Amino acid sequence: MAFKQNKSLLFLFLFLGQNLFGQQSDKFVLIPAGMYEIGKEGNSQNPTRKVHIDSFRMAIFETTNQQFEIFVAATHYVTDAEKFHNAMVFQPGLDEFKWLSDSTASWRYPNGITRGGINKIMNHPVTCISYHDAEAYCAWAGVRLPTIEEWEIACRAGTRTDYFFGTNDRSIKSYANIWYGRDHKSADLSDGFMYTSPVGKFKPNPWGLYDMYGNVFEFCSGKISPSEKSTLIHARGGSWWCSKNSCHSFNSYSIGQAYIHASFSNQGFRVVAAK
Repeated sequence: MAFKQNKSLLFLFLFLGQNLFGQQSDKFVLIPAGMYEIGKEGNSQNPTRKVHIDSFRMAIFETTNQQFEIFVAATHYVTDAEKFHNAMVFQPGLDEFKWLSDSTASWRYPNGITRGGINKIMNHPVTCISYHDAEAYCAWAGVRLPTIEEWEIACRAGTRTDYFFGTNDRSIKSYANIWYGRDHKSADLSDGFMYTSPVGKFKPNPWGLYDMYGNVFEFCSGKISPSEKSTLIHARGGSWWCSKNSCHSFNSYSIGQAYIHASFSNQGFRVVAAK
């Protein structure tokens, strides 16, 4: 997919301190080529197996509202949520796994217009975008989404436990923005955030990657089964909405799924540098 670029905007941004593509070497982490063991024993969706990957460089942060805004300003891209008015958002008081369809929600207003825009959260991950939108951004920026396997290898950072910090999720508070309430009936700000948090707010994994758990589900390319429909896509790492009682995907092995044009306020992505 090709887009007409506003070259003056792009030129300006490449010289700003916060760099869109991670031109500064410390914005990406090199993941070495090799054979890695991934998956979880007894997990039918993601069984234990060995995979070989080539080396790649993964962004240390999730893609932010600021970065996505530059893309939209340069290309005039219109997201699926803006076209279809079908974004799903959350507010406290809903039953578990229930979301609200909000025709006003989009990446600019990730929880709907009545809950405010992104002006004060430009360093938060972009949300209310679809997998289709994430691919469009990548095509313009000259980057790509990680594969399902690449994401897990980067997340595990050489570990084989359920979490890169060990076997018990009690340490999750140091590493992730998640939901700590028993349910979603009341607002939860236990970690200071009800929705997304700024990227890099919590401790990184051993390889220097931030927010691999929580904050937003991160889109990945690839399929877990050859028979999957082409409209079904996957995301990993859990989100701010996930709790111990609901979802619990803030780990190294779970694989979430969505539809290619679906937009939720807990979906986002991080990129891998193109070779």
